Amino acid sequence: MVLGALASQVASTPWSFLICGILGALLLRQTARLLERLWWGPRRLERALRAQGLRGTPYRFLTGDLKEYGRSNREAWSRPLPLRCHDIAARVAPFIHGAVREHGSMCFTWFGPMPRVTITDPALARDVMSNKFGHFEKPKFPALSKLFADGVANYEGEKWVKHRRILNPAFHLEKLKLMLPAFSACCEELVSRWAQSLGPDGCCELDVDPELQTLTGDVISRTAFGSSYLEGRKIFQLQKEQAERLMSIIQKFAIPGYMSLPTKNNRRMRQIKNEVETILRGLIGKRMQAMKQGEPTKDDLLGILLESNIRDTDENGQSSLGMTIEDVMEECKLFYFAGMETTSVLLTWTMILLSMHPEWQDRAREEVLCLFGKNKPEYDGLSRLKIVTMVLHEVLRLYPPAIAFSRKTYKEMVIGDATFPAGVILELPVLFIHHDPEIWGSDVHEFRPERFAEGISRASKDRLAFFPFGWGPRICIGQNFALLEAKMALSMILQSFEFELAPSYTHAPHTVIMLRPMHGAQIKLRAI
Repeated sequence: MVLGALASQVASTPWSFLICGILGALLLRQTARLLERLWWGPRRLERALRAQGLRGTPYRFLTGDLKEYGRSNREAWSRPLPLRCHDIAARVAPFIHGAVREHGSMCFTWFGPMPRVTITDPALARDVMSNKFGHFEKPKFPALSKLFADGVANYEGEKWVKHRRILNPAFHLEKLKLMLPAFSACCEELVSRWAQSLGPDGCCELDVDPELQTLTGDVISRTAFGSSYLEGRKIFQLQKEQAERLMSIIQKFAIPGYMSLPTKNNRRMRQIKNEVETILRGLIGKRMQAMKQGEPTKDDLLGILLESNIRDTDENGQSSLGMTIEDVMEECKLFYFAGMETTSVLLTWTMILLSMHPEWQDRAREEVLCLFGKNKPEYDGLSRLKIVTMVLHEVLRLYPPAIAFSRKTYKEMVIGDATFPAGVILELPVLFIHHDPEIWGSDVHEFRPERFAEGISRASKDRLAFFPFGWGPRICIGQNFALLEAKMALSMILQSFEFELAPSYTHAPHTVIMLRPMHGAQIKLRAI
């Protein structure tokens, strides 16, 4: 028995060594991959960037500049700005602002283990967005996209071309005109709600930031889902919570594996994702069934999108070329967030700036009353609003909703005088370009809508230095939707109220995803 046991042990020993060897090799391989991603790769990229003459911050293992980024934000955000001060870059983006001052107009910093090159030359920024130097990718954070929204803004190549082609008809001018009654109805509800809040003296004080978020969320719900408006509003509420949760952890996106951790916040975000998709799947399924039964297509976003998807499929002759239900869901989620946030931010800053500059509020109101009186604004009149359009453009210049756009090199590429290796994020800070005195003049930080009196191309020394909605083939597909909605809302507010900043307002612009007033937008309304 002893000899048998000994023989068995000797026989099994080679297998133990083999298994241990395999496990050891796998562990070494994974360790090498991790070190390549978190140390060797970033250090190699840093040497390549410095060899091109670029200056920047040294790479720090794993976190890069995230700690310093957070510290500079906390320090800058602790100090509000004086009223009527529109020189906001140092407060809104303090770390990048400091890096550009220290290292030059084209410099690099670190978003975790990824190098981020800031390009403040408007010509180079436009050329990157228009793909003059070759194709650039959008930086991808798959865990983030899965939890929040994917869609055309994140796709590349043939998939982007297909989705953009299918989506385009929903944003044609004729389709937008059909959405005006929904815009008007939502704005009427807002104005009526504000009127009911007025005191005996005809005045009231409101934080208009959440009010305008509700307005634009309601507009998206009506224009996206029509008669299923209440179900659409539930999606809006869930997406709003999802955005707030994402904002609270945005600095941790770049840490590998963080979004997979079973934290309380991450679990709730996955739950929200499932709830949104359940509602959307039901809405899309019911609409598709109605279309199969011969019901006419509705003029809401979902109806137009499904009709365009079917037409695209028929023209190509293969059902596989259209969008799947999952694709349609992602586009609806993206439309919710992008459409709601962009327009609400624009309207919030417009009310703040018109409160700071009442002479322009008076001029805009005079124009609106001259065109519409107290009647509902209609498309032809909205398209003739010159003062209001100048005001909105100047607000977008000083307070662009997205303060930067990003691209990523997927191969070695030459940009200007520098050669960039694959794996570099290119940050194009539209806020810095919009606030550059060499482009806009010595009054760059002043609110002067008259600079747009002869149109965008003549507003600055560089006729193409204004791009709040991006540039090139990936320019925001919903920019006309957002501007038309903003004109409608602002016109109806000006018809009913005068407004000024409340004593409790603190001028503290800051950005996490979009540029918002940090402590709200307290406005005193007065009925007229």
